[in-house]
Amino acid sequence: MKKIAILGSTGSIGTQTLDVVRQHREDFEVTALTAGGNISLLEQQIREFHPALVSVGTEEKAKELKLKTVDLDIEIRHGMDGLLAVASQEESRVLVTAVVGMLGIRPTIAAIKAGKDIALANKETLVTAGHIIMPLAEEYGVKILPVDSEHSAIFQSLNGEKEHGNEIDRILLTASGGPFRGKTKRDLETVTLQDALKHPNWSMGKKITVDSATLVNKGLEVMEAKWLFHVELDQIQVVVHPQSVIHSMVQYRDGAVIAQLGTPDMRLPIQYALYFPERRFLEGERLDFYRLAQLTFEEPDTETFEGLSLAFSAMRQGGNMPTVFNAANEKAVALFLREKIRFLQIPEIIRRSMEEIPCRENPDLSDILDTEQSVYEFIESRW
Repeated sequence: MKKIAILGSTGSIGTQTLDVVRQHREDFEVTALTAGGNISLLEQQIREFHPALVSVGTEEKAKELKLKTVDLDIEIRHGMDGLLAVASQEESRVLVTAVVGMLGIRPTIAAIKAGKDIALANKETLVTAGHIIMPLAEEYGVKILPVDSEHSAIFQSLNGEKEHGNEIDRILLTASGGPFRGKTKRDLETVTLQDALKHPNWSMGKKITVDSATLVNKGLEVMEAKWLFHVELDQIQVVVHPQSVIHSMVQYRDGAVIAQLGTPDMRLPIQYALYFPERRFLEGERLDFYRLAQLTFEEPDTETFEGLSLAFSAMRQGGNMPTVFNAANEKAVALFLREKIRFLQIPEIIRRSMEEIPCRENPDLSDILDTEQSVYEFIESRW
C-alpha cells in the first residue's frame, strides 16, 4: 500500500487526487492533508480518509477544525510549520504538491530531504526555484513526477526514449488558447472576470483559469518544462490546440513526433504519477476517434497575449526574474479576482514589475523569497 500526503487537498487537484484514491482504496493510504481555509470540506475528507496529521492556513482555522473533529484522534497544525510537518511526515512516501503559488517551495524541499517522491502540481516551485529543486532531487535520489497534463504528456512521450540515448529535438507544449483565443487586444479591454473564468475545456481553480485566459499559465509551463526535462528554452515550442486532445508532444532528432492523447481529465496524469510506471484502470470517458471531427493547431498570438512573451523574456534573463514574473502574476491575478483591476492590466503589472525589480543572478531560497516580497510591495504601492 502506497502512503501519500497531499498539500492542498481541498483544491481542484487535491480533490481529484482523492477521487483517484477512492477508486483504488486497496492501493493507497492517505496519511496527511493540508488546506487553506475550506474547513467544511477538509472535515469531510478527514472523516473519509482518516489521516493522522492535517494542517490549515491559520491558528483560527485550526481551532475551528479542532471543534469539528473533537471526536477524532488527529494532530492538527497550521501555517508554514504545519506544511513542513506534513511534507516531512515519516509515514508518507509520496507528497502531492497541489497548493497554488510559491507557498509550495519550502515544503517541497523538506519532502525531498526526507526522501519522498514528489507528485508535482505546484508549477511555481520549479518556475522560481528549479535550479535548487532539481539538483536536490538528484542528490537525494527522489523522483519528481509531473501532474500537470502537459508535463505528464511529455513525461509519457519520453518514457523509455532517453534510456536508449534518443535525443530530444524539441518539446511541443500544447495550449487550448483559453476562452479568449482569436480575440484582439481591443476585444480584451472590456472582458469581465466571469468571461475569464469560462474555460472551454478544463475545470480548474479560479487562479489557474485566469492564468489560462492570459496565457501566463503556458509561460509558467514553459519554465517548468525547461527544468523538468533538462532542455534549453529554444527547444520548447508552444502550439495552440483548441480541442485539448493532444496534451503535448516530443519531437526527436530523427523527426519522429510522439504525442500523448486523451480526454481533458486531470485524474489521468494524477493517477499516472501515483502509480508510475504502472498504468491502472481509470473510470471515465474514452476518446472516440470516429467522433473527432478535426484536430487543429495554431501559433500563439504573443502580441495580444503578452504574458507568454514576458515569460520567455523572464526565463532568458534568468536569475530571480522568473520569480518576479510569477510573483507579479500572482498579485495581479489576486487583484483581478477581486475586480480591482482590468484583465489587460495583468500583463501590464507583470511587465512593469520586471522593469522595476533588479535582476539577481543565482538566487538562493532567501533571495527568492525576498524578491517575492519586493514585487508585492512594488505592486501594492501602485495599484
